[in-house]
Amino acid sequence: MSPGPEDIAREQIDRMLVSAGWAVQDAKAVNLYAKQGVAIREFELKSGFGTADYLLYVDGKAAEEPIGTDRVRSCGLTFD
Repeated sequence: MSPGPEDIAREQIDRMLVSAGWAVQDAKAVNLYAKQGVAIREFELKSGFGTADYLLYVDGKAAEEPIGTDRVRSCGLTFD
């Protein structure tokens, strides 16, 4: 079965985050200290709020301001 549009987009976003220095992880296996910047895929929010495609953590803390994944590099949030 070929990947759907969401799968293709997720793969592209994952590659962009990794190339900008982020660690990309699944919500079921998270290490917030794997890198300075950690992006968690498919993060379940509080009841009634659904799922976040990506939840971004910097230095082990959730980013206070939403950061668009297509703007991560242009915001200057690259990690070595």
